Amino acid sequence: MPAISFFTESVSYNLPQKLKIKKWIKAGIEKEGYKLQQLNFIFCSDEYLLGINQQYLNHDTYTDIITFDNSEEEKQIVSDIFISIERVKENAKTFKTSEFDEVCRIMIHGTLHLLGYKDKGKAAKALMTQKEDEHLGYRTEFGLV
Repeated sequence: MPAISFFTESVSYNLPQKLKIKKWIKAGIEKEGYKLQQLNFIFCSDEYLLGINQQYLNHDTYTDIITFDNSEEEKQIVSDIFISIERVKENAKTFKTSEFDEVCRIMIHGTLHLLGYKDKGKAAKALMTQKEDEHLGYRTEFGLV
């Protein structure tokens, strides 16, 4: 049974409108021609995500998101997506947006990676941003804006 789940590690965070977010993300996955199996969003601290970045990616930098694609079949989504709530809050201030809008952007960004979109290089980054904006626009269909 397909599922989207939300967890926390080393932070206290309560994502609002969870059911609507689940429907929005699932619909976005299906619009891109993929099938959802299991998608876990783990909200965590900067330090927790830094530890994952160091251990699994050999990067010694803070980041807002790390996406692990655990899928074994093509076009099937099985993943763990780790999101630093501290980075989300900082990004929201930097980009002058709400924390909710920023967490949605980060969540769809990680999901888009699972759908084959990249963000390395100017053209890939531009396409990723375009797809983020497109999928964020779908939120109105689910009462998320």
